[in-house]
Amino acid sequence: MVRVSNNLVGILNIITFLISIPIIGGGIWLSRQADTECERFLEKPVIALGVFVMLVSLAGLIGSCCRVSWLLWVYLLVMFLLIVLIFCFTIFAFVVTNKGAGEALSDRGYKEYRLGDYSNWLQKRVNNHWGRIQSCLQDSKICKTLIDDGSSTKVEDFYKKHLSALQSGCCKPSNDCNFTYVSPTNWTKNSTSSLNNPDCNLWSNDPNVLCYSCESCKAGLLDNIKSDWKRVAVLNIIFLVFLVVVYSVGCCAFRNTRRDNSYKRYP
Repeated sequence: MVRVSNNLVGILNIITFLISIPIIGGGIWLSRQADTECERFLEKPVIALGVFVMLVSLAGLIGSCCRVSWLLWVYLLVMFLLIVLIFCFTIFAFVVTNKGAGEALSDRGYKEYRLGDYSNWLQKRVNNHWGRIQSCLQDSKICKTLIDDGSSTKVEDFYKKHLSALQSGCCKPSNDCNFTYVSPTNWTKNSTSSLNNPDCNLWSNDPNVLCYSCESCKAGLLDNIKSDWKRVAVLNIIFLVFLVVVYSVGCCAFRNTRRDNSYKRYP
């Protein structure tokens, strides 16, 4: 008699197998449609993830439906390692994102971001790969809306604007600089500009330069990463519960398969 646990493992792996197909398709689409370095950077991990999910689901499906003990053993081993890996990553994500936040300013609709406020580990990773990241940010045109606004935006309206962390860090000079406002991406340096903030010397009115090399731009990116990682960590907890349930059912299917195979071997 076919055990319920074997059927459940089979059904769950059919679902994951079907999920892997659009993942692989998305990676192939990225490889053909990619116009920027950021998109090209994503294609290989996406395809690798899809292939991994497909192979694991096939192992679980064949092992449970065809009663192949060694395939189920491999499947359970991979599942166990995946559970441990996701658990460790979730803890790590909470640890490295517990520092850093934007600084609220009076009479400003946006916040200021400082690189030193964030995790040293994240700072090091961003600094090591900033050349590629900067190119990606410039390609993404995060400052386009501010550039398009031009001089039509009055200074008091600009100060009330809600800017994303990246726009605040990369598309305008730091508040410390005390530059004179001309337009959202055009500022005039003056004698009262701060010399303590190195970003003030890095700012340029050139729309291709702006503050993409600034520490505040890196900080804005880290604020985005922090928010994204926290959301991923919460989703990982839900996914972990699901994986533990699947792993438990898989263990039952493995025991059933071994028992049935031993009965067939020794009638």
